[in-house]
Amino acid sequence: MLDDYDFHPGEVAAQERWQTAHIWDKARRTRLLLDHIPEPFHERIKNAPFFFLATSDNTGSCDCSFKGGGPGFIQIIDNKRLAFPDFDGNGAFMSVGNILKNHHVGMLFIDFSDGARLRVNGRASIHDDGPNKELFPDQPRVILVEIEQVVPNCAAHIPRLVPLEE
Repeated sequence: MLDDYDFHPGEVAAQERWQTAHIWDKARRTRLLLDHIPEPFHERIKNAPFFFLATSDNTGSCDCSFKGGGPGFIQIIDNKRLAFPDFDGNGAFMSVGNILKNHHVGMLFIDFSDGARLRVNGRASIHDDGPNKELFPDQPRVILVEIEQVVPNCAAHIPRLVPLEE
């Protein structure tokens, strides 16, 4: 588990300013701030057709991108690691370029059918050969994320979206 489930000073200042610090007692932090992906979430992540990936460069300039590939494009290696392919796109390499400069990433999974959300934060590495690349042999690169924090979120304020019938 995370060391004492500490919030950084900015988070603590915001909690104090808007009077929510009392909500985050140690029991709640222990239950909701995890350092691994609990087994009950594995299938949900593996079946996610997409997620949002947040990266930033070495100066802190941020980028958030949509990553999609349909159910099964994310592989959970174990409770502390997952991988997904980096598909060729427009050649700008904004996410990959940021990871080369700053390996910290955030992943946001949202299931619009039931509102479930899951945040996964960790350290990413890029593999264009070797055993991790073999997880997706037909793709040019694989992103491996070593998980540092997992935060399940409630479904509040998430719109329910219904797929279009074809």
